[in-house]
Amino acid sequence: MNILLVEDEAKVASFIKQGLEEQGYVVDLATDGQMGLTLFLKGSYDVAVLDVIVPFISGVELCRAIKNNKPSLPVIMLTALGTTEDKVNGFEAGADDYLVKPFEFRELLLRLKALTRRSQREEVVSHVLTVADLTLDLDKKVAHRGNKQIDLTAKEFGLLEYLMRNKGRVVSKIDISEKVWDIDFDTGTNVVEVYINILRKKIDRDFEDKLIHTRIGMGYIFEKA
Repeated sequence: MNILLVEDEAKVASFIKQGLEEQGYVVDLATDGQMGLTLFLKGSYDVAVLDVIVPFISGVELCRAIKNNKPSLPVIMLTALGTTEDKVNGFEAGADDYLVKPFEFRELLLRLKALTRRSQREEVVSHVLTVADLTLDLDKKVAHRGNKQIDLTAKEFGLLEYLMRNKGRVVSKIDISEKVWDIDFDTGTNVVEVYINILRKKIDRDFEDKLIHTRIGMGYIFEKA
């Protein structure tokens, strides 16, 4: 399990990181909110553990940003602030759980396991991907944007599924070529660009909010602008 830990107190961060790694987890540590956001956008995590009071971007703001990009990602908030109002602020930002410092490591571990089990059950039940007003039914192999059904070929469907599963994250042409086409990327072909343009015509052209965006020199990102 990959864990994003955002904690600026060196002793607390070391204590949590070491404990989780001893349990076999992979932990990426950020010591401020901006660094945490950067890691989240670049990486793939199963759960986020966020301290509320960190520099640059607060844990609550970071939680809100994470949930806007990946609502299914479990988030546990850590704080020395234990008032009801503080907890309400965290939960309103989308937090799934709350731990008040100081806490025992085993309590954090139990809550992490409970959250990830629940998240995994929800992923098994849900077979529909959603970004903004676009839905992709993985069982029926049907896409809808608003009330309009989008007709897709098998390869277009596979590309759209990959982009939606990686929403909010820049994916390169190499990523797409390897994951969607299952081939090594050939710099002499423009097949990725061709299919991206086809998808743009089908899911973006007739709608005000565009979902497929180009990051020049890096690849593509799928999100509501």
